[in-house]
Amino acid sequence: MDKIIQEVAIQGINGSYHGIAAHKFFDAERTVKLIDCNTFRDVVDVVKSSFNVAGVIAIENTIAGSLLNNHELIRSSGLTIVGEYRLPISHCLAVLPGTALEQVEEINSHPMALMQCESFLEKLPNVRIIQRDDTATSARLISQNQLHNHAAICGIEAAHIYGLQIIAEAIESNKHNFTRFLIVMQHKLAKSFNREKNKASLVFSLLHSVGSLAKVLTILSYYEMNLTKIQSYPSIGAAWEYLFYVDLTFNDYTRYQRALDAVLPLADKLNILGEYQERT
Repeated sequence: MDKIIQEVAIQGINGSYHGIAAHKFFDAERTVKLIDCNTFRDVVDVVKSSFNVAGVIAIENTIAGSLLNNHELIRSSGLTIVGEYRLPISHCLAVLPGTALEQVEEINSHPMALMQCESFLEKLPNVRIIQRDDTATSARLISQNQLHNHAAICGIEAAHIYGLQIIAEAIESNKHNFTRFLIVMQHKLAKSFNREKNKASLVFSLLHSVGSLAKVLTILSYYEMNLTKIQSYPSIGAAWEYLFYVDLTFNDYTRYQRALDAVLPLADKLNILGEYQERT
């Protein structure tokens, strides 16, 4: 029986880490067809305007931290989080076949990838470092234009896809480098997508009262909700007010719902961004 075709919008192109995460998340049950986008906002716009299209959006990295703008982008989009994928990130240096490391004059990659490989790059003081929109785009650029003496920092998959030779592997400074991606869909589609749920992403603001955040956290603890993340973000247009983004896991869905009911009187606004299954 043929697999269902799942169109997935990503920031970047085939071979990018977003593309890899899309395949890792969906490949067991669906055939992935990638839709390349230049920006995360483009990803959201595609998912909002196209039925049955999912989006993959990076939300945090163990080295670079949270991508705060993506938290707000998802919240304001009205899309629903249906899943997550934690991808180990390992960078390589890729060149046209036959190019040696000492011949490299320019290295291209995404700014975050360059930052994650600083220790390696410090050993190449005479090489130009050029920022590009995406790791895989950097690899494709070198391949398509036959740029000798140029190199890309990218994933192994991108190097293979675009026919480049890997001359250095695992060049990231920190080997415990993971990026967490969220999978988003239109709300009406998300209803039928999720079956098992043991994790939720919430966002709320609080009434101006003493200890309001502490009270919310106490309630969640009482109902045995495990907070895996809490992140504050300024509420745009409201001076000195903040939104709180919370990820929590639970073993009992009914108890989780009771926890939310108990929190509601303390929250000015509470929005469930998604309920889904925690997975790696």
